[in-house]
Amino acid sequence: MRASALTVLLVVSLSVSGCSSRSGSESLSSAPSQEKTGAIVAPPVPSANVGATSAQTAAANTPAERLAWAAGPKSPTAFSATQTLAMPLPSQRPVQQLAAVNFPVDKAPDAGPRGRIYAHRFRDAHPINFGSASPRNHAVHGVDVSRWQGDIDWSRLRTQGANFAYIKATDGGDHVDPMFRTNWKRAKEAGLKRGAYHFFYWCRTAGEQAEWFIRNVPRDPDALPPVIDVEWNGESRCKKRPSPEKVREKMQVFMDMLERHYGKRPVIYTAPDFYEDNLQGAFQAYPFWLRSVAAHPSKVYPGRKWVFWQYSGSGLSHGVKGRIDLNVFRGTEEQWHRWAGTGGGNS
Repeated sequence: MRASALTVLLVVSLSVSGCSSRSGSESLSSAPSQEKTGAIVAPPVPSANVGATSAQTAAANTPAERLAWAAGPKSPTAFSATQTLAMPLPSQRPVQQLAAVNFPVDKAPDAGPRGRIYAHRFRDAHPINFGSASPRNHAVHGVDVSRWQGDIDWSRLRTQGANFAYIKATDGGDHVDPMFRTNWKRAKEAGLKRGAYHFFYWCRTAGEQAEWFIRNVPRDPDALPPVIDVEWNGESRCKKRPSPEKVREKMQVFMDMLERHYGKRPVIYTAPDFYEDNLQGAFQAYPFWLRSVAAHPSKVYPGRKWVFWQYSGSGLSHGVKGRIDLNVFRGTEEQWHRWAGTGGGNS
């Protein structure tokens, strides 16, 4: 009898240890995607526990929180070293891919919620006549930047009319813009209101991408709301074009995770073709940032309220070599101070 009891206990233990739970395709606990996302191998990064539950989120609010590039002992990463960049790169690259590095959360002083608003002094390599709807009629102008703007003189750029800047942070689930660290720090030192944006990749799960963004973008209460950049990229190796329902489902998962972590409702950036395919009438409670470089947004996105309008991809400014994207905020200076000072609002 004794031997039989031991045998039964052993069988039961093996059965229990073999059990496992399953989650949905967008679950935070799902294994990393095996799909490749580009042409350049990304270096491994330290692993980080990103909170999905309320308890984990609360833990992330403690001073012990670390970003992917924060100092500390490395542990096995959840991302494969063979995973690659989310977007194809031009043949000429101004800077090299950077590994995750020791980058403490920036505590430099900024201009505060009532920082000076500089008048528009940008030029345009390909100016468009918007008529009475000219973006020049708007009080608050800004820019968005990535690695392709190279080494920016942020103080000079601000005096040209860059009162805010959205800075490229991440692509997909494995790439960090190599200039993000520098741009994030220097933009704040120059007194700009700045936020970070993520280029969404349709061949990775939304959960992976949200975790990656959270691991690489500091949680700064003074920052602008994070941005999800959703558009079709014909040059990407990822040829997936999910159904509109799936597109919106993935976006919702990503945005929910960012809103829980940063405490700010994300802004949706999009372009006309993607909007027409997927977003007409959707996400009415979210602020939109619309690309419209040939006509006013009211003509390209009829009925859609917006917070930011990207009106040029060929801007020219002192402080930046080459071209830069130009944007305006929809509202007065007073409305800008309120919106930016409270972390953004609904569209």
